[in-house]
Amino acid sequence: MRILLADALPDAAIDRLRAEGDDVELAPQLGTADLPGALGGVEALVVRSTKVDAAAIDAADHLGIIVRAGAGTNTIDCARAAERAVFVCNVPGRNALAVAELTIGLLLAVDRHIAVATADLRAGRWNKRAHGAADGLFGRRLGIIGLGDIGMAVAERAAAFGMDVVAVAKADRDEATVETAEDIGVSFVADLDELLTTSDVVSIHVPSNDATRGMVDASFLAKLREGAILLNTSRGDLVDAAALL
Repeated sequence: MRILLADALPDAAIDRLRAEGDDVELAPQLGTADLPGALGGVEALVVRSTKVDAAAIDAADHLGIIVRAGAGTNTIDCARAAERAVFVCNVPGRNALAVAELTIGLLLAVDRHIAVATADLRAGRWNKRAHGAADGLFGRRLGIIGLGDIGMAVAERAAAFGMDVVAVAKADRDEATVETAEDIGVSFVADLDELLTTSDVVSIHVPSNDATRGMVDASFLAKLREGAILLNTSRGDLVDAAALL
């Protein structure tokens, strides 16, 4: 199979493909505009952050599958791919721990004013009173929206800090997920309104789609508690930027 890697991947993954007899071309420098001219004869396209639009899909003459080496597929024109009978797949959970650690890192940075303190220090200022004022994580409530691999990993780490972790109860959530969440220490609230109005921190871990795009709107934000922290390590278009500002 002829495979085009349009983003960097670990050498071990490339070596494994080649060992299986695949013809692998590594071209991490390619951008979205470059793809249409690079897909001739390519049967499989692997991307991470490079956007795959309709123009690229239409230009491909042998393409059978597009693999997103990450959780979401919002950077790929899945509708056009379906029309051209091109499969689209992803690797959910592959970067779950990295995103979970980033989420906790951001939470600590916000609570402890790390970015502001660092900027002040580099400018020759040190305001210990302001930079030392933190609420801490222990005993505070974290509301998680999205209990997939990433949300669950965040819950586990937050619980280790002694946070009260909650999520919205859903009738269609499978029993195994509920049991795992409860074992971690997650409790469930009746609805999103209760999560937003009672949480000190809200962390979002859902994909970008028609149901979630713009979900953090003026109404959502108005329900947050005074001084609440909002974390979004999912997709930017989940947040209505004008409403947030």
